[in-house]
Amino acid sequence: MISKKLNDALNGQINAELYSAYLYLSMTAWFSAKGLPGFAIWMRCQAQEELFHATKMFDYVNERGGKVALAAIAKPDSKWDSPLAVLEQVAKHEEHVTRLINDLVNCALDERDHASNIFLQWYVTEQVEEEASVGEVLSKLKMVGKDSAGMFAMDLEMGKRVFTPPVAE
Repeated sequence: MISKKLNDALNGQINAELYSAYLYLSMTAWFSAKGLPGFAIWMRCQAQEELFHATKMFDYVNERGGKVALAAIAKPDSKWDSPLAVLEQVAKHEEHVTRLINDLVNCALDERDHASNIFLQWYVTEQVEEEASVGEVLSKLKMVGKDSAGMFAMDLEMGKRVFTPPVAE
């Protein structure tokens, strides 16, 4: 059984993961409207990944005898000035999520909940991968700048991404 404090914190993170999916779906729509289908595919995969994260945490709370309490999801942004502005927001958002995950780990440690600490280590590792992935895309996008041929090539590359749910451990 998880403590009320950790249960509440996990519910907050479930909401944050769902918001991330919502934000990335909004970005998917923006890229689609701008004629960048590859970027749209990449962002949709991001959204699917965030839904997976939320569901994994949802199931964990239930498995540990906690109570899932879903809350309203905040409205995400829907307008950006450029693909670069979108990816810069993604990078900042992933840094924010990393801080939230670190706070959850600290809460699990404070509550002496070793099972939750072990569970949350998957998210710690995942956030390292998330920040690296977004950082790589952002670096390439900065190199491309306003070069339309470069943007075209990058859009093709971004469209090759496929979301594959992680295998159960």
